[in-house]
Amino acid sequence: MARDQVRRQAKGLDVAAVAEKVAEAAVRAREPAEQLRGNGSFYAFEMDRERLAAVWLAKHAEWRRVRDLMTAAGWSAYEPEQDAQGSVWAREREERLAGALAAQAAFRERRREEADELRTEVRLSAASGRLIRAVSGRTGLRPCEVLAQLAERIVVGEDGTVSVPPFTPSL
Repeated sequence: MARDQVRRQAKGLDVAAVAEKVAEAAVRAREPAEQLRGNGSFYAFEMDRERLAAVWLAKHAEWRRVRDLMTAAGWSAYEPEQDAQGSVWAREREERLAGALAAQAAFRERRREEADELRTEVRLSAASGRLIRAVSGRTGLRPCEVLAQLAERIVVGEDGTVSVPPFTPSL
């Protein structure tokens, strides 16, 4: 996140402006760290100061990398497209984001399908229970799987009668 923010903010900046950003990030990284040591409250709102310190440390490191790259390459202004390492990191982040979005979409789809499922506990008479266990033993299915296959084949007649056509339970 810090790398992407720095790349966006640095676009078109000259070395002097980037050096100012390095100095600003150094100060901002120090502030939350000092607060963590108990030097008083700087922010009026509650924030995770450790996370804030880590973000500014990362930004400080990235601003220094950009400054050093510009100086070594002799660039007059920073252009993210010319930054090979930054571009690799940006692509990797985009790939991770795409993977996370795909996983999130798959999770939502599973949750939607689960919402359509019906989970229930069934109490059968001794005779019905013996029949289900017998079928279960012959087919290698669990009793709940035999019942699920029965339920999938239910036919409701026009007069409201419920029946199950003959079938052979299978794995």
